[in-house]
Amino acid sequence: MTKKKGIVLHHTVSGDSVAGDIEWWKSTAERVATPIIIARDGGIHQLYSSQYWAHHLGIKQEHFKLFGLPASNTQRNKEFIGVELDSWGGLTSKNARYYSFSGQEVKKENVVYYEKGFRGYQYFEKYTPAQLDSLKELLEYWGKRYEIPLDYKGDVMFECNKRALSGESGIWGHASFRPDKSDVHPQQELIAMLKSLA
Repeated sequence: MTKKKGIVLHHTVSGDSVAGDIEWWKSTAERVATPIIIARDGGIHQLYSSQYWAHHLGIKQEHFKLFGLPASNTQRNKEFIGVELDSWGGLTSKNARYYSFSGQEVKKENVVYYEKGFRGYQYFEKYTPAQLDSLKELLEYWGKRYEIPLDYKGDVMFECNKRALSGESGIWGHASFRPDKSDVHPQQELIAMLKSLA
């Protein structure tokens, strides 16, 4: 087993169906997965032990090249534990209504707006308070179990950056490793929770 250096936060880009997420993962040749999916109600669904790994980053060689680094996607997948928050992620707006990529409507009270946008979207489905509470518990547990530093990385966490791609220990988002990903988005409540960990 590879020593765990950090944790990567993802969102599923799907509706509130952990079972559906699992079925989709099982149907792919790449066997993409994370050990944990956190449902909208905060329920923690464990698929396998966090000591093991599966592909969850999908970092392309070109992403490493942006920073003059050797490609090491498999190594990063082994070193970093992935956790998924069930969420539609980025949304589009039409006639004051909000829709996922698949056309599923998301209620206005569940939408967060970013005036300057984030990764091509101005609207995202919010992570729920229950999800953030469960995520905090997991981060504290994994931090202690694997001796992972839990200090907040600042705004760099929401940018593709050399520190994450180099394998710096700590908590990162999928967007830290890939310029084409929008998970996790910089929701104020998420940031406040991350700042409360240290």
